[in-house]
Amino acid sequence: MLQNLHVKNLALIDEIEVEFGDGLNILTGETGAGKSIILGSVNLALGGRYTKDILRQGAEYGLVELTFQIENERQIRRLKELDIYPEEGTVVLSRRLMEKRSVSRINGETVQIALLKEAASVLIDIHGQHEHQSLLYKKNHLGIVDTFAREKAGAVKQKVSEAYRVYKACEKELKENVTDVSQRAKEISFLQFEVEEIRSAGLQPGEDEDLEELFRRMANSKRIAECVSEAYLYTSEGNENASEELSRAIRAISEIAEYDEKASGLYDQLVEIDSLLNDFNRELADYAEECEFSDEEFHDTESRLNEINRLKTKYGNTIQEILEYCSGQEKRLEALNDYDQYIEELQQRAAESEAQLKKQAQKLSSLRQKQAKILEKAIEDGLKDLNFENVQFEIRFETARDYTAEGIDDVEFMISLNPGQPLKSLASVASGGELSRIMLAIKTVMASRDDIETLIFDEIDVGISGRTAQKVSEKMAVIGNNHQVICITHLAQIAAMADHHYLIEKAVKDGDTRTDIRKLDEDASVRELARILGGAKITDTVVQSAVEMKELARETREQGGNR
Repeated sequence: MLQNLHVKNLALIDEIEVEFGDGLNILTGETGAGKSIILGSVNLALGGRYTKDILRQGAEYGLVELTFQIENERQIRRLKELDIYPEEGTVVLSRRLMEKRSVSRINGETVQIALLKEAASVLIDIHGQHEHQSLLYKKNHLGIVDTFAREKAGAVKQKVSEAYRVYKACEKELKENVTDVSQRAKEISFLQFEVEEIRSAGLQPGEDEDLEELFRRMANSKRIAECVSEAYLYTSEGNENASEELSRAIRAISEIAEYDEKASGLYDQLVEIDSLLNDFNRELADYAEECEFSDEEFHDTESRLNEINRLKTKYGNTIQEILEYCSGQEKRLEALNDYDQYIEELQQRAAESEAQLKKQAQKLSSLRQKQAKILEKAIEDGLKDLNFENVQFEIRFETARDYTAEGIDDVEFMISLNPGQPLKSLASVASGGELSRIMLAIKTVMASRDDIETLIFDEIDVGISGRTAQKVSEKMAVIGNNHQVICITHLAQIAAMADHHYLIEKAVKDGDTRTDIRKLDEDASVRELARILGGAKITDTVVQSAVEMKELARETREQGGNR
C-alpha cells in the first residue's frame, strides 16, 4: 500500500508529507484548496508529464516521493521481474523535477522513466475521469474481461500469443518466398556469387586477429629491431654487458660462499639470476629473428588483411559472422534449387501454425465466455447496488475478422438503463456520471482478482447525489475491505465512510499562498462533514446530521464486514 507521500516545491505546495493508512482514505477540502495538486503530484511521481510552471515560484526544483509497503507475493514477484527488489518490504518511487529535465529514482537508484511507469502499474491504479471515459472504447473491454479471467485463462492466452507469433512468421516467410521464375533465377545467381566469393577466400576463425597483430609488428619492425638490438647489447654483447658483469660477480662471491651460509645464499641467487638472464637473451634473440620480414611477406600480409576487411564490409563484422552469413545463403540457395518442395513445406508449416492458433484461440474464447458470464452477472448486480434499478448488462462476443495476438474475440460491453430499452453500446447510452458509476461497479468486482493494492479515485462522485451517492459510498467501503483506497470527494456521504480522513486547505501567510494537508481526528472529521453539508453557515442541526452520518457509515461498514 501507499504508506507515505512527500511533496516539495510544486504549485502552491511548499512541502507536505502525508502518512496514509489501509482501508478507505478520504481527502476533502474547499473548491480551489489544491486537491487536484495533490493527485497531480502522485501522477508526476508515477511518470506523468509536466511543464515548468508546475514548479513553485522561485524554486529550482520540485520533488515528489511515494513510499510503498509491499506484502503481496505476486506484486513482489512482478517487481523482481523488473529487477526491482523491495528493501525491508519497502519500495520508494521518487521524481525530482527541474525546469528542463527530471530525474527518476527507485529505492535511490536512478532509472529511466519507462521503468518508473512499469513499476507504478504494479503498485497503484489511478481512476479519474480519463479512465471511465476509456469505457467508451470497446477495444478496452477485452482487457477487462481478460483481467477478470486471468487465473482461468492466463496460461492459454500466453499460448495464443506464442501461436500467433509463429503463425505470422510462417505467413511472412511464405509471402516473401513466392516468386516467379525470373526472380528466382536472379536470386540464385546472386547467392551463388556471394557463396563463391566467401568460400574461395578460405577464411579461418580468428585469422584476422592474428594477421592484425602480425601486421602491427611488420609495420613497426624497424623500430622493434633497433630496440631489441640495443637491449641485446646491454645484456649479452659488448665489453660491459650485464651478462659479463654478472659472471664477474659470481666469480667474486664464489670465493667466500664456502665460509658463510648467508654468502652461500647470495651466491645461489646470483647463479639463478644468471640463468634467467641467459634464458632472456635466448628469447630476445629468437624474437629478433621473428621481427625480420621481407617486403614480400609484408605485402602478402597487407593484401590478406585488405581482402578480409573487404568481405567484412559486405557480410559481417567478424569472420564468424561472415561464415554464418555464408551458411545461411547456402541454405537459401539449396531451398531455391528445390523450389517446389520448399514452397510446399512452407505452406504446410503455415497451415499447421494456423490450425494450432485456431485451436488455442477457440479454447481461450471458450474460457473467456464462461468467465464473462460470471463477470457480467457480478457487474449487473453491482450496478443495481449503485441505484441502476432496472439495468441490464451484457458482455457481447463476436468473432473477429482476423487473428490477433489476443485471439479471435471481439468483445463489447452492452447496457440498457431503462425498462423496455434495447441493449446498446456504452458510448451511445451512458453519460459521464453513469460511466463513473459503471467503472466503480467494475472496480468493485475486479477488486478480489486485482494484484494492485492501492486504488486512487478522483471525480468518482461526478454527477451524483442523494441515494446514489450513498450507494457509491457503500461500494467504496467494500473495495476498501480488500484494498487501500484513496479518494478525493465533494460528497458528505462518501467522506463519512472514511477510515482515515484528510483535509486539504489553502492559506495565506506573510503574503504567500500555500496548500497544506492534515489528518483529521473524529471531531475534526465531523466538523468537515458539517462544512460539506451546511456550506457557509454551520448550525447545530447540521453538526448533528454530520454525527449521525458518521454513525450510519460506521454501521454500514460493520455490516459489510460481516457479509
